[in-house]
Amino acid sequence: MPAPTKGPRLGGGPAHERLMLNNLAAALFEHKRITTTVTKAKRLRPVAERLITFAKRGDLASRRRVQAAISARTNTNKGIIHELFTEIAPQLSERNGGYTRITKIGNRKGDNAPMAVIELVLEPVSAKQAVVKEAEKAAEKSAPKADATVEAPAEETAVEETAAEAPAEAEVTEAPAEEAAEAPAEEKADDAK
Repeated sequence: MPAPTKGPRLGGGPAHERLMLNNLAAALFEHKRITTTVTKAKRLRPVAERLITFAKRGDLASRRRVQAAISARTNTNKGIIHELFTEIAPQLSERNGGYTRITKIGNRKGDNAPMAVIELVLEPVSAKQAVVKEAEKAAEKSAPKADATVEAPAEETAVEETAAEAPAEAEVTEAPAEEAAEAPAEEKADDAK
């Protein structure tokens, strides 16, 4: 847990505050958004974001640290931890922080306490960045194929031109092209040895 702030605590003591914040974090991961007081929401934000950072790592040690924070003595909390690691963390993998959003909603009717909604930010980072990353991935996938496709049409056009002029010569030009393609491959294998 981050260093406690100075001043009065949310609960009676430090252990009670830690338990309260961890329970709020579990509720946040389960429901994706919760309504609480502004003070509790501000104190919950660093705790929840730290647990999400552990979940993004995804290794066994991180899972155990999250289980220690969100006591995994009940099946519901085990389900919450599973959901955090399998659903929430992959959605937030592109985000480098700022996993939660606090929105003030006014005062509570009974005691006039300022209320806020804290929610997980599950939207993509930005539309522009998502499009750029998709374009980069597509370029990487098509780069090896582009080299092969660039060479293949050039050979095909040469064969088509000769085939249009004389069909008998087309068969002759295809055979040396295949032998020429095999020869560099054999030379590379000899060079590697």
